[in-house]
Amino acid sequence: MIISLSFLLALASQTVATWAPSRRSLNDSSPLYKDSTASVEDRVADLLPRMTLAEKVSQITQGDFKRYINLSNTDLEYNATALALEMATRGGQQWTGTPNLMNREKLVWAIELGQRYLMENTTLGIPALYQTEGLHGFIDNGTTFPSPIAMGCSWNPKLMEESAARFSLESGALGITHLFAPVLDLGLEPRFGRVEEGFGEDYHLTGQMGLAFVNGLQGGKRIGAGETATISASATCKHFSAFATPENGLNLAPVHGGERELRSVYNRAFKTACMGAGSIMTSYNSYDGVALSASYLLLTEILRNEWDYQGFVTTDAGATDNLMTLHKVASTREECAKLTIENGLSVEMGGGTYTFSTLESQVAAGTVDEKLIDRTVGYLLATKFKLGLFESPYPYSNWSDYDRNAETAAVEYQMDLESVVLLKNEGAILPIKNGSRVALIGPQAGQTTLGDYVFPWADTFSTTPLDGFQAISNSSNLTVTYAEGCKRWSNDESQFEEAVAAANSSDVAVVMVGTWSRDQNELWAGLNATTGEHVDVADLGLVGAQLNLVKAIKATGTPTVVVFVSGRGVSEPWIAENIDAIVQQFYPGEAGGTVIAELLTGLENFSGKMSLSVPRGVGEIPSNYNYQKGGRYVDPGKEWENGTLNFGHQYVLSSPVPLWSFGHGEWTRLSYSNFTYNSLSLSGENVTGDAEVTTSISVTNVGEVDGYEVVQVYYTDVYSSVVTAVKQLISFDKIWFAAGETKTVDLVVSVSEMALWNVKKEWLVEPGEFIIWAGGASNNLPLNSSLWVV
Repeated sequence: MIISLSFLLALASQTVATWAPSRRSLNDSSPLYKDSTASVEDRVADLLPRMTLAEKVSQITQGDFKRYINLSNTDLEYNATALALEMATRGGQQWTGTPNLMNREKLVWAIELGQRYLMENTTLGIPALYQTEGLHGFIDNGTTFPSPIAMGCSWNPKLMEESAARFSLESGALGITHLFAPVLDLGLEPRFGRVEEGFGEDYHLTGQMGLAFVNGLQGGKRIGAGETATISASATCKHFSAFATPENGLNLAPVHGGERELRSVYNRAFKTACMGAGSIMTSYNSYDGVALSASYLLLTEILRNEWDYQGFVTTDAGATDNLMTLHKVASTREECAKLTIENGLSVEMGGGTYTFSTLESQVAAGTVDEKLIDRTVGYLLATKFKLGLFESPYPYSNWSDYDRNAETAAVEYQMDLESVVLLKNEGAILPIKNGSRVALIGPQAGQTTLGDYVFPWADTFSTTPLDGFQAISNSSNLTVTYAEGCKRWSNDESQFEEAVAAANSSDVAVVMVGTWSRDQNELWAGLNATTGEHVDVADLGLVGAQLNLVKAIKATGTPTVVVFVSGRGVSEPWIAENIDAIVQQFYPGEAGGTVIAELLTGLENFSGKMSLSVPRGVGEIPSNYNYQKGGRYVDPGKEWENGTLNFGHQYVLSSPVPLWSFGHGEWTRLSYSNFTYNSLSLSGENVTGDAEVTTSISVTNVGEVDGYEVVQVYYTDVYSSVVTAVKQLISFDKIWFAAGETKTVDLVVSVSEMALWNVKKEWLVEPGEFIIWAGGASNNLPLNSSLWVV
């Protein structure tokens, strides 16, 4: 679809921000934009007319501080010519994501050097956004938290907010105020390597965790910021939108769907979480044939006109070039820049050929209207004013006070603890009893696997499971024998004998297997991995000798616990059916080894719930719980281990029912905690579409141990004008119960969230019956009640 420039300008002038000229003279010696008490809108309106076109383009083109410093040493030296050129052409944003830079003093010095040059040696003194990655701790040597998929399993937005606040404090003290996170991609395609980067498969859980992330990261204000500053750092919600279900599960591949799916599934988490975020990042992929980095529907009609989003939009690295190299919707760099500005009002991240360097000549030629560049620059400047960067652009003098301090470590430990899920515990094998002989086996037992978007030496700050068990062995009177058993990436079974011997001489065997990712240097250098960016898979099972290792340990007859350490669900039906106790630990943070030992031995209690469903294999995807009505008939078959074939129809020799369902977390009968759901009542049964209904749920911890339960509420639209989900999460809370305690948990349901996108392309809560469900997992909802919308 080709949209004329005149139409675009006419519509944009009515619906997106315009920056009116300042009431002060442009020659005023004390310009309004430097007045920290003035409103953000007035400051932007005053500054924009003072800027040359070259200065505007510099603002919206990302640079990299590596161009003016040498990262190969710790010397505080820089290239003055390169600094001047960098700040003249790409001075608005500076990338600091340097996983190989270990020296804190040099990082702080380099950021202050760049900011002082901009503030003191340029005409207007506009500070830069210094930027880095921050999915689970900022990548420049920050404290590493669990991967987002693990944090999603905590189902604890309050803890997510506290965690993101720690990312902001650590990075902000160094002068890094723009983090490329959170990721709100939905984990609906487990072959896609970046599943580990999102919070799970469900848009409601993802939206709530994402909102908490944004609030935590941006909460408060920088030291020394002006009166009208409102955020301490800028979040970047990504990837907008519909990124994580690519064709064949392959990174960057097209995503297929229509406008209803875009709005009803993919966009919802962004609408919930990101309207106050400082920035949003576009997707690399195409959707329904449209490259999303230049989607007028998504980035202008929906984001700006309908949602009235006031932050700035950035492309992903190299995405503007992809319009000609990948999507083939442009043939020149000029077209790439033009499409990006006209359709998305987006700034350009680096990683490509810097197509925005063509904008000056395109404005001169009349092919690009400078007003569109003004609006794009205006959104970026507004975020800088909200950050208070014009008053506080520099690293803090006491930055070391925020660097890996005890408060951050305590929050990271708690997130690690609450992110682990007990999937199965037959015979109450767990917790491991005091005085037990423990065989700790497997390629994940003696090392730390932290996931992608970490720096190379991050594991030096982390505890391995072996470290964790050894630390508690004396207090718990445990005898721990460690055997690696096999490598993660090899079919070699030569180490099995040692592992089997360890199991035979122990009371319980803990076998730790799974997937692996890499730090950013290793990942992009091409070292082997089975999850992470640009690492996609055709099989969802264990790699190499790992499954055979589990079978060999089980064959000893020693009670066996399997711990999956992974960045996606592991599809191993044999393990699900034959192993006594199974634990899911998605890639942990620095305390991961400590918490797994404490949980397995009962020093701490499990409280995580699955944030995505795990299919039986690649042939059973998608496996999400909220499939549309009519989408999952079940007449399964099975191939037994002895060779017997039982034939079904859905599927002939398998089942579309996942191994582990969204929201699942096992309750144990004789240890830890066990919850019963007693009754459900609604504050109203006949309501309007804008009502809020309180669901009151009576829950009892009938176990012998205090613990958390994630109380979950779902809804079903019984009859609707378009096909809707069989059930959809709409409210939840994580509640602490003492052993034996009964509580009435009140959860609010916003009826407006039950709206659908109808055939007339309208959001509407249709009158009729809705079923409200309550329970502890998407497949365990013992309570229900009817709600009527009138």
